Amino acid sequence: MAMFDLPLDRLHDYRPPLAEPAGFDAFWQRTLDAARKHELAAELTPVDALLPGVRVHDVRFSGFDGHPVAAWLIEPAGATGPLPCVVQFIGYGGGRGRPHEWLLWPAAGYATLVVDSRGQGDGDTPDLAGDGTPQHSGLLTRGILDPERYYYRRLFTDAVRAVDLAATLPGVDPGRIVVAGASQGGGIAQAVAGLHPGVRAAMIDVPFLTHFRRATEITDAFPYHEISIFCATNRDRVEQVFDTLSYFDGVFFAARASAPALYSVGLMDDVCPPSTVFAAYNHWTGPKTIQVWPYNRHEGGGSFQTPVQLPWLRDQLA
Repeated sequence: MAMFDLPLDRLHDYRPPLAEPAGFDAFWQRTLDAARKHELAAELTPVDALLPGVRVHDVRFSGFDGHPVAAWLIEPAGATGPLPCVVQFIGYGGGRGRPHEWLLWPAAGYATLVVDSRGQGDGDTPDLAGDGTPQHSGLLTRGILDPERYYYRRLFTDAVRAVDLAATLPGVDPGRIVVAGASQGGGIAQAVAGLHPGVRAAMIDVPFLTHFRRATEITDAFPYHEISIFCATNRDRVEQVFDTLSYFDGVFFAARASAPALYSVGLMDDVCPPSTVFAAYNHWTGPKTIQVWPYNRHEGGGSFQTPVQLPWLRDQLA
């Protein structure tokens, strides 16, 4: 696919107005306060993953409404002293998978908490609060007519609680917690950085869940196209849909985030269009840098992004 969005010079200046709902902060404060009334109830069970270079624990903790959430805790074997912790979030349709899929950050000397996405992919966390309202296939429209019932209210809350958990883990330095992810995982990391003051740094690659209305207007790619199809078949509910989404838009979370951030974007990405990424990046209030991959689509930098992240993260945690 050729470049279809704004040219790069305009992307660097693209800063749409913050048309957020008046109750945005109150909504999230109330949501997180309710979740924190439940004990984390963390359970860590050692796992022999046949990987002698790391220690692995199966983790369970309480997320939204006290629902159980699964994660992997993976640490360098033999590590002593409090370690920085990378809290890793996962792309759309994926679960926590298997420990051997997540060895990069432990190999670099960091503890890693890989957080399951409820109701998605190869994970172990059901979505216990789904309702019976209409939705298109996939999870992007589950509960989309009401912010209280929207799927991402639960998922973002699980993610914030994962950072709460990371700060309590033995061997983790609570002052050096990093959030990271690509696509949906990047969108989750972006939201958590705006919601949790304990985040030290954020690595946000080709983020999804950002600048929803523009995304639905300029791309037919899934998953954003799930919203378009829902609106096409619920013509009288379009504004209701975007009112709900306004409580979950990454642009508004970015405007509340003060930790240092490393973004990446592919200029030919039709899944998460570049202007949606830059809309959030340009509103990010903390120190920030963005790695641009001109000829790449949603894969972004792929393995080329890692050598950008490693020195950046080392410097942030020094």
